[in-house]
Order: sequence, then C-alpha cells, then structure tokens
Amino acid sequence: MAKEKKRVQDNHVELGTVVPLVQPYVLMIDPSNICNHRCKFCPTGNSELIKATKRTQTLMDYDLYKKIINDIREFDEPIRVLRLYKEGEPLLNKKFPDMVSYAKDSGFVHRVDTTTNGICLNNNLNRQIVSAGLDQINISVNGVNSEQVDFYTRTQINFDQYVANIRDLYEHKGDTEIYIKAIKDNLSEEEQEKFLEIFDPICDRIFLERLSPAWPSFLFDSSIPMKYEAGNYGQEVLERSICPYIFYIMVINSDGKASYCVGDWKHCLIAGDTKNESLRSIWQGINLNKARLDHVEGNRACNSPFCASCEVVKYGTLDNLDPFKDEILLRLKKVTI
Repeated sequence: MAKEKKRVQDNHVELGTVVPLVQPYVLMIDPSNICNHRCKFCPTGNSELIKATKRTQTLMDYDLYKKIINDIREFDEPIRVLRLYKEGEPLLNKKFPDMVSYAKDSGFVHRVDTTTNGICLNNNLNRQIVSAGLDQINISVNGVNSEQVDFYTRTQINFDQYVANIRDLYEHKGDTEIYIKAIKDNLSEEEQEKFLEIFDPICDRIFLERLSPAWPSFLFDSSIPMKYEAGNYGQEVLERSICPYIFYIMVINSDGKASYCVGDWKHCLIAGDTKNESLRSIWQGINLNKARLDHVEGNRACNSPFCASCEVVKYGTLDNLDPFKDEILLRLKKVTI
C-alpha cells in the first residue's frame, strides 16, 4: 500500500536563517505552457483569457533548454531539484525524456521531478521517462471516472485506459517515485475512498490536496467550490507578508524568460531572459533582489499588483519568513548595495 504523504516536504533547513541564497535550491523549467486539459481551476484552460495576456504559447526549444542546464555550472554547487513543469502539460514536449536525461547526465542537478495530468502516459513513453532517470513524477488525477474528469477538465478520456497506463508506469517504474494526488474538495467522501481504492495500489505515495487560490488574479469557474478551509497540504492558513518562493525557487517559462514567481501565469513579472543572460546573473541580479527587498520591507504591493493580490503566500507555502524579516533585511542590503 502507498504511504499517504504530501508531495512537497517541509524544508530541513529553516529558510529564514539562510536567505538570500547565492543560488536557488529549486530550478523550475516549463517544458510546455500548452495543455491537453482545459481545467476550470487553471488559467491555462481558458484560451480566451490566455490570448488576452499575450503570453507566448510554446514548447521549450531543446537547444535553449540545454543552454539553461549548462548555465548551472556557474553556480558553486549543483541544483538540489530541477522541476520540469509550470503552466502546461510537460509531456506534450516530445523532447521531455531527453530533457530529463540531459539534466541527469550533466551532473549539475541532484534530483529531477515533474507534475503531469498523466493523459500522455503510455507503455512507450513510460519506458522512456524511467530510462531517462526521472526521480519523481507527480500525477494530478481529476476524478474517479471519465464523466468526472470531463466535468473538471473539459476533456474526454477513457478512464480505464488512463488507470491502466499509470499501472504500467508503476509496474515498470525502476527508481522513479510515483506520487498521485487529487483535489479533496472536488470529491465526495465516497469518491475520496474510491480514489484511494483505485490509485493507492499503483503508486508510492498518495495524497488528497486541498483546493486553494493558486493563481493570482484568476477566479475559478463558478462550478468549482470556493471552500478554502486549509492550505494546499492541509496546513494552517497563515497570513504572511513575505513570499518564500522568490528566495529559493528560480522559474523559467517555456519561452526562456525568467519569472519572479511560480504563479506568474500572465508572464508580467519578468526578471530576465535566459536566451541572452545566464541563470546566475538573473538570480543574483538587480530585478530579483529588488523584488525580494520589497517583500521584506512590507512593500509586496509596490513590487506588483499581481503580488498584491496573491494568496499563494497564505495557502500554498510551508515556509514562513516573516519572523526573520529584520535579519533577512540586513543580509539583503549587503548584497544589493
């Protein structure tokens, strides 16, 4: 039986005692900001909304990806975690297995994971991603039957085949850890039991995550319940003024531009462009450090209206930097002078 456990584990290091970091703990690269779902709780699922943002809809160019991975060598140490996902379905990028193997073979990253809806999984792709050395795959399940998946994602699937493809991955997973999650708020108690009955035997870890406002300034479809009773991982909802993500995660969009933030779905918080800048210069550069300083000084709203409306700091984070703000401010001023 799988162990029920959230996908993001509490940091072993008290983040407030070590930031600012000379390099990110986590590098997030988006292989694709195109998706094969049209989920009611994700802005990517609203094509008209995405067109209005004028953000590029693209798969990441493989040569650009290799350039980004090669840039990691400018840091003092390998990156702890490379996360190959952000806004879309990463497995739509046909080079995804190559992306995994290139990063693993580089020696510049310790661990590679991804999050997928699992629709693209099949016997052939399963073998490729396992052979490439993917350390962890997080599979987002959006229902316990075809009709329910269609309701939440506006996508028709053969649910039995979907489960069979995940089972095949589990049976041939090698060293790849399989984590399966669903949104607890979207399932009745009976459906939650059904979810565990179906998927617990074919994964290493499983969890029912809570629904929360994950995308700043984006409202869920009216058919989605707005019951924010706890954080994503069941943690206490806590008001914070400082977003921890900009202090330890570096985010690269599928077009190569670096966002301040994981939740920057509009691509309006751009810190640099990896096509003509190095990862190190962006991470340690004036744009990101100015944003960090704004947060620590209590000026998150001044950094961006997007940051001002963000509730991810309340529902989606486990670290709390607020008690350390005076210490962080002193350290930040030393690196920004």
